[in-house]
Amino acid sequence: METKALEESRRNKKIQTDILPFGKFYFAEDYHQKYQLRQRRQLMTEFKAIYSENIDFVNSTAAARVNGYVGGHGKPEEITANIENLGLSIAGQKRLLQISNNWKN
Repeated sequence: METKALEESRRNKKIQTDILPFGKFYFAEDYHQKYQLRQRRQLMTEFKAIYSENIDFVNSTAAARVNGYVGGHGKPEEITANIENLGLSIAGQKRLLQISNNWKN
């Protein structure tokens, strides 16, 4: 409630949205997990080889980063700095850089 009051003050108007206590959390269906990455066949082939179990893929920090990168998030220098730690082959790294170069133009 404190944040809502602060934001109302900043905007100088009442916010109508109710703020409720956190309830139960539901994971999205499998096909929604890492959705952007799942649309990239070459990269998914590599991640399927790394993670034989879907739960390991869903919980993977590397897969989460790549999902963000292929979705247009992350600066080119961040991608370059992290690319060797993502578990991708050289071909996979090149593909990721191609994809990220497409959305920054």
